[in-house]
Amino acid sequence: MSEFGYVTEVRVRFGDLDTLGHVNNVEYARYLEEARGGYYDEVVGVPFETLDTVIATLRIEYRNEITRDQSVAVAVRVPRVGDSSVPMEYEIRTTDSESEETTLAATAETVQVNTDPETGDSVPLPAAWQTAIRDHEEL
Repeated sequence: MSEFGYVTEVRVRFGDLDTLGHVNNVEYARYLEEARGGYYDEVVGVPFETLDTVIATLRIEYRNEITRDQSVAVAVRVPRVGDSSVPMEYEIRTTDSESEETTLAATAETVQVNTDPETGDSVPLPAAWQTAIRDHEEL
């Protein structure tokens, strides 16, 4: 995760598990959302719940299962900034509580589009957001 400038820990909750005892595939998207929210809060300086962005793209490639006895970290990076969109790349990694071994559980990509809440049309990203992201990502 060294090339990712933002990493957050997420907690595996009992309700995240399916009948096989591993994290259900839907929860991976929630983990991404949690990390994305942290990125906007901490890097961009905008509370996630105030954003007028929509997800235009969500792609998850599952590599390994996540179980309750593992700690989970989600890393986020922004490879470029669009006029009205923010593409993000993610890695979800687990650490085994006994062996301390780290495993790649999934890679993912999202594209968020900034919108006008009244019309739903895409609108340019605020300059302050673009600057904060570019500075953080060294773009």
